Amino acid sequence: MSLLETLRERFRSALTPLAADVAPLLEMIRPSQDAKFGDFQANCAMPLSKQLGKSPRDLAAEIVARLDVSDLCETPEIAGPGFINLRIRDEWICRRVAEIKGDDRLGVAPVAVPRNVVVDFSSPNVAKPMHVGHLRSSVIGDAICRTLKFAGHHVTSDNHIGDWGTQFGMIIYGYRHFADEAAYKDDSVSELARLYKLVNQLSDYQAAVTALPGLQQQQAELQQQEAAIDPQDKKAAKVLKSLRRNVEATQDEIRSAERKIAAVETDDALTTQSAAHPDIARQARLETSRLHGGDADNGRLWDQFLPACLEALNRIYRRLNIEFDLTLGESYYNPMLAGVVTSLRDQDLAVDSNGAVCVFSEHNTAPFIVQKSDGAYTYATTDLATIQYRLTELHADEILYVVDARQSEHFQLLFDTCRRWNIGSVKCQHVSFGTVMGADGKPFKTRSGENVGLEDLIDEAVTRARAIVEKNAERPGAPKLSAEDMSRIATIVGVGGIKYADLHHNRDSDYVFDWDKMLATTGDTAAYMQYAYARICGIFREVGVDRQTLVSGDDPVQLSVPEERALALHLIQFDLAIESVLSDYRPNQLTSWLFDAAGKFSSFYAACSVKSAESAELRRSRLILCDLMARALSTGLSLLGIETAEVM
Repeated sequence: MSLLETLRERFRSALTPLAADVAPLLEMIRPSQDAKFGDFQANCAMPLSKQLGKSPRDLAAEIVARLDVSDLCETPEIAGPGFINLRIRDEWICRRVAEIKGDDRLGVAPVAVPRNVVVDFSSPNVAKPMHVGHLRSSVIGDAICRTLKFAGHHVTSDNHIGDWGTQFGMIIYGYRHFADEAAYKDDSVSELARLYKLVNQLSDYQAAVTALPGLQQQQAELQQQEAAIDPQDKKAAKVLKSLRRNVEATQDEIRSAERKIAAVETDDALTTQSAAHPDIARQARLETSRLHGGDADNGRLWDQFLPACLEALNRIYRRLNIEFDLTLGESYYNPMLAGVVTSLRDQDLAVDSNGAVCVFSEHNTAPFIVQKSDGAYTYATTDLATIQYRLTELHADEILYVVDARQSEHFQLLFDTCRRWNIGSVKCQHVSFGTVMGADGKPFKTRSGENVGLEDLIDEAVTRARAIVEKNAERPGAPKLSAEDMSRIATIVGVGGIKYADLHHNRDSDYVFDWDKMLATTGDTAAYMQYAYARICGIFREVGVDRQTLVSGDDPVQLSVPEERALALHLIQFDLAIESVLSDYRPNQLTSWLFDAAGKFSSFYAACSVKSAESAELRRSRLILCDLMARALSTGLSLLGIETAEVM
């Protein structure tokens, strides 16, 4: 139990005689924002005073009189209109530090009742190159898995890959018509990626040519409507604002279409290929239909292509240090789909609607289509089969879907159908996230408007990090690093920078991708934390003290200055950071805790001499805090999927 939870439990006993429901009141006991108000502050007297018709200060005094915290806190103080300020006893802090020193878990006890949790994340389409859009799901999902496991839950990470969709029709069509056999034999993954990109580009070009006249006409009509409105007319302001948004959105679509058209029409080879394959998107869809229909030749090509496509994904996951317990794609569930529809029909959940089979919900006007009018199954059917499998075979208590916020409606319909479908009980949650944006405030793209490849992003991060590592290695007194060391550290810093830059934002928020901020060695970045960890390791090398021997002893911690106390109090609350992450699956709660810890350590190190402390006992005390800080950084960053190095 965290220190905060311990305090709340003590308050529970004091509040129970005063209120029927104490839960909201306990939530009002929080860490203080300002140290002059103590370490924790309880604001529960104010709302309670309205219920009981008493003054807040009198109620605060009554609560304090009932409160038993003498072993934990100094005498509580009542401030202002009825705030209760609490300062933790120094001896309690020291005792807790002694209990957790040397513990990489920093005193976090495993949960008493572990849950079986399936975390569905990353889930790219196999035949497409991974791009920056896959980054958020991959790193957020991995951090959640690591934190759940650390807390003691039974976790199954599942990469629900798209290995049965239209992209395979594109690759099959491309292979039959455009393949370079020598290139395929030399590097099948690169050749398949080229074929997918080619067919997709030609499909987009032909669609853009068809759509552009309509978009231009739509733009002209919108501009006419905009011109007809008096900008001084306040009543029409909302209409004008909406029109301008539509004009801008249509203009973006026109620019996108024009870019796609220009990319082909300025390339003679692409122009010739498009002319020879004028209906390429439909032809690719037909190849997909043949694959799904059991066509032997397409099935053989699918079997041939899939291993290479999976290896391309796994190569990126290895670089990101992300592992999965399961990689069960859409194809795995294909044999189960007919049974899902039959079961939904038998339970009168699914009905015929305009030739399709749908599930309707009173909470949403949109139908949940589980079988199209042509007999084809949908992503919805596959997702239902997946839940059924995870419930019956994996015995899941909870399933987390770490997926873009734009899929929210789909998951609302999925979860509603699942709740009504009589297959058992499982808690499902959509762990949604925002978009990675460019400096222009639009989704992050290359200059040509294409998605930024994830492997290219990693390469660039490592290259930029290498320059930083080399520059730092030139500083006076910097440790000597071999070329191999620099490469290893550059990878740690580069990949860590990408992950931390994503994870330190609230997952619901969009964020702007910024190389300089991402790899900065100051501020709220992975590099700042990583270098702080290496500096602490360097302190121990300089003083010649073995960390394990130090923490195995019985030396007490001394809190002689405020900075020591502030650091120690923060470090003994690592369990609160873990609880905060798992309360709503937000890794930024951990990054905030780590950044606060780093700031407190910086203040401590500036105010407190460690290497030349006034006494040997004080030096050992401060080294214990240094060791605990290093463990906090190493463990905390590891839970985010970020590595550290003892020498940088």
